[in-house]
Amino acid sequence: MATQTKENYLKALYYLNQKSDEISVTDLGKMMQVSKPTVNNMVKRLEAEGWVKYEKYKPLKITNLGKKTAAIIVRRHRLSEMFLSQEMGFGWEEVHDIAEEMEHITSQALFDRMDEILGYPNQDPHGSPIPDKDGNFDKPNYKPLSHFTKGEFILKALQESSSEFLNFLNKKQIGLDTTIELENVEEFDKSMIVNYANNKNVTLSQAVCNKLLVKQKV
Repeated sequence: MATQTKENYLKALYYLNQKSDEISVTDLGKMMQVSKPTVNNMVKRLEAEGWVKYEKYKPLKITNLGKKTAAIIVRRHRLSEMFLSQEMGFGWEEVHDIAEEMEHITSQALFDRMDEILGYPNQDPHGSPIPDKDGNFDKPNYKPLSHFTKGEFILKALQESSSEFLNFLNKKQIGLDTTIELENVEEFDKSMIVNYANNKNVTLSQAVCNKLLVKQKV
């Protein structure tokens, strides 16, 4: 359990680092939903692992070792999600919580075999990139649907993968690789009128469109 907790903190640091090289103890505490003293205690343990540099009253800095270790945890998580979805038939709204447990399994052979069975995928069921065995990955330059005003787009990834949001998309019959035709943007609230598959003139809120990462159809 202690190792799992440390890995969860490291993963949180890794995600925060995607937004900024300097991470505050307060930001980490908010993400982990714990008090500042609890974060301070854990950060000292992460520093002992060589994963983070910590000086009192200064921003946290994740080390190169910390970044690679975190990326491997993310790799295990996203491969697990893909395996659960593709090979075991779980819905994309079901896989996250199970993968949260599986990501702490340390057997590299298991995940190498999983990767092979899946055909070496480069993304998980939500369109997020899967790091390779060295922790490297290419981040596609997809943009939120809300950045556009008209045109045809292909849904390639999601900004959020909560079960609530995924269940909402299921009800709307929207999944990855869905072609979405953007008809109009409402001036009042920036909601969008879209067509896709057999669904015509569907209204999607700006909040939803902010979370749909798309590629413009050529």
